[in-house]
Order: sequence, then C-alpha cells, then structure tokens
Amino acid sequence: MPTADKTNIKVTILMRLMKKSICISTALLFLILSCMPAPVAAITLAEEEDLARQFMAEVNKRFDLIKDPYIVDYVNSVGRKILDKLPPQPFAYRFYVIDSDVYNAFATPAGHIFIYRGLIEAMDSEDELAGILGHEIGHVQCRHISDKIDRSSKLNVAALAGLAAGIFLGVGGAGEAAQAVTVGSMAAAQTMALAYSREDEIQADKVGLENISRAGYDGTALMTTLDKIRAKRWFDNIPTYLTTHPAAEDRIAYIDAWSQNHPNTQPKGATQAFQKTQTRLLALYGDEEKALERFEKWVRNNPEDPLAHYGYGLILARTGNRKEAASQLQIALEKDPLDSSLLGELGRVYFLDGRLEEALSTLQGSRGLFGNNPDTQFYLGRTQMELGHYQQATESLTDLVKNNSDYDQAYYFLGESYGKLGNLGEAHYNLGIYYAKKQEPKNAVFHLQKALETTTDPYLKEKVEKMLADARKAREKHMKDEQAQQRNMR
Repeated sequence: MPTADKTNIKVTILMRLMKKSICISTALLFLILSCMPAPVAAITLAEEEDLARQFMAEVNKRFDLIKDPYIVDYVNSVGRKILDKLPPQPFAYRFYVIDSDVYNAFATPAGHIFIYRGLIEAMDSEDELAGILGHEIGHVQCRHISDKIDRSSKLNVAALAGLAAGIFLGVGGAGEAAQAVTVGSMAAAQTMALAYSREDEIQADKVGLENISRAGYDGTALMTTLDKIRAKRWFDNIPTYLTTHPAAEDRIAYIDAWSQNHPNTQPKGATQAFQKTQTRLLALYGDEEKALERFEKWVRNNPEDPLAHYGYGLILARTGNRKEAASQLQIALEKDPLDSSLLGELGRVYFLDGRLEEALSTLQGSRGLFGNNPDTQFYLGRTQMELGHYQQATESLTDLVKNNSDYDQAYYFLGESYGKLGNLGEAHYNLGIYYAKKQEPKNAVFHLQKALETTTDPYLKEKVEKMLADARKAREKHMKDEQAQQRNMR
C-alpha cells in the first residue's frame, strides 16, 4: 500500500477516535454535573438585584438598546414561553436587544438577558432564538455569575458591575469603551475569574435544552446557531460569543448526542412573528445600503409576498423616500389586510411625510381596528399635536405611557403637549421623567424643580418630590464620575 494511503487511513482513524473521545468525555461531564448540587454560597437575591441595577446603568451608558415595541415584545414572548415551563423563579426575567451587528448574547444577575441584533439577523427560525435564550436562562438558573461574584466578595457592588460589563460587553471586539470598564474595575487575572468556564457552559446547555424542549422548541436549533457562530470566525474576527461562551466544540458534540435521544421534538421553524421581527431589525436598524439592496431584490423575486413589500417600505421610509415607502406599505396592506401593524406603519410614514390629515385618519383607523399599538399611539399623539389638537394629543400620550412606561420619547412630547395647554406642572414633570430615563440628571433636576414650583396638585407634588430626591442623587453621582474621569485623564 502506498505511503500516502497509509497516512490517510491513520488520519481517518485518529479523527474517529478523537470524535468518540469528545462525545464520551462530554457525556461523562454532563453526568457529573447533573449529580452536582446547586451552589449554596452565592450572593443574596437582594445583592443580586442591586448588582443588576448597577450593571443596567453601565449598559445604558454604553449601548443603544432597541426600544421597538414589536421587537422587544416578540423576544420577551419567546423568553416567557420557556419560563412558563419552569418552577417559580426568584427574579422577573427581562429580555433586551442590543443594537449592534456582532454575534453575542449574555445574561446578567437577576434575570436580565441580552441578545445582539446581529445574532438574531443570522438566525433562521424561532427555535434558534429560543435555543440561545434558553441557554442564557440556564446561566441565571444555575446562578453562575452570582456564585462567581460571591467568591470575589471583597469587591464592592459598583466595581463588580463595571467588571461584569467589561466581560460581557468588552471581550471579543465590542468596543474600547467597554474594554476600559474592565481595566478600570479589576486586573486581568481577576477578570478571568468571573468568565464562564467550560463546566458552566455545559451545565447551562443541559438546563437550557431541557427547558426549551419542554416549551415545544427543537433543541438541535441551538447546535445550528453555534455552528453559524463558529463558522463566522473563518470570515471575521473571533465572534464575541465564542470568547464569553467557551467550549463550542464540546457543546456541539453534546447537543448532537442529546438530539439523538430526543427525536420527537417538532421544530417551530420560521414563524411569521420571527420573520417580521427579523425584517424590522434588518430594515430599521441594519446597514441602510445592504437593506435597500436586499429588499429590492426580495420584492423583485417575490412580488406577491406582503413581508417583502413591508420591509421595503420600512427601509424606503428610513432613507427618506417616503412617497414610495407609502406605496410599498399600501401594496403589503392589500395583500395582508389583517396584519395589525401595517396600517399603523402607513400612518407613521404619512406623518413623517407631512401628510397629517391622512396620517390622522389612518392612525385612528388602526387604533380602532387593532387596539392600542404603542407606535400607533405615539404617532397619533404627535399627529394630533401637529394639527393643534393638544387635548386629544395629551389623552393619547397619557394612555400610551400608562400602559408602556418604557416608551421614553412619549414623555417628552407629553410634556410638550401639557405645556401647550398651559399646565406647566405636568409639563415639567413629564419632561423630568424623560430626562431621568435618558440618564441626564441635570436636566431632570431642572424640570422637576420647575414642576414643584408650578404645580398646585398635592398628589403630583408628592410624586415630584420623590423623583427629585432620586434625580439629585443621580446628579451628584454623575458629577463625581465626571470629576473622576477628569482626574484619570491628567
């Protein structure tokens, strides 16, 4: 036999032995982990909640979170489907989408779970989204971060929050700002002490696969997502996910073995809600040039697909071609008149194009047919303001913030609308809320002080006084942080 053939046979045998070894070692590791008790000495739940608040402040300072109600509600709905199959949890889980095209997802203490826009855009189904969210829920369930933090309890909460932000936001190319957070919080060796270990990842996979399977999702979809993330490193820098979530090869081998013992899971596939969410992400937040090219091609090749016209309408409106955008949304509406968001989107485009009367009738029609969609309510309120209907605008925007307190922009226009009606107390109060949510404590204090001076309503005065105390504390902290930064720059 030629030498080359002998070498090929040896390589093949070696590769088979290695694959078998990985499967056996992974199975053994999972067997060990399944017998291990949960950590007992983690930080308390109250400490974990406090740490999560500090961490959220770091995220909000450095990253843009997508606030689009449709996208946020959809991702949270997938997360809740998984959580519904779990026993009662000590935290109220919340899911966020970060406006960045990197491949990453992570969980923080107290059930805050983040996934990046880029990772969702790369997915093909709701099952893949559920796989990643289930894995991150597994980290929280197992209290991996809180347990590691407990071992570093000599650090204060603020330092730990900064450190965690540095690990999850800074590793693998997420930006210099986040890298500076890590450096300023802890030495490199201590930073690595909080990073996920191979055992953490495998345990989170085990728990996550069980959870998503119970929720009716296809567990093998987690493997396909990991394959995509792993493949990306051949064409780009190492994805952030691989540096914060190690042991991809072992994880894929385990999930493959797991799937052979769970053959009855029925995949949900690319649901309409998933496709619409992905369309909104690509059209409203992705690269404009690529999105235009993509949706032009989609409409050309699939002229009967309402989703193609919907996405094309969104990107056309974003790039300023509002007349053609309205035309595309009208086509989508004709093809799918029962889609609750299409009429609201058309009204939004009319508003942006200055066609106020058309916007008013379209947005009112959308609200009457499909209820109070947050975006529809917002643009209805703005249209009413532009037409001088300030009382109606105030009612629309008040109703919006009552049911959607995270819709930050609404507070600004609600304040403006109250100002037009001469109610300065409510005007400054709502502007104070807006600037507090925007983490601009100086402006928040200014407007809340004005609200206190101008209101005669004792109930409003009580709310303002409480908010003002919090805003003053935030202003003092902000000033101290600025002074510290100035000292570090010298």
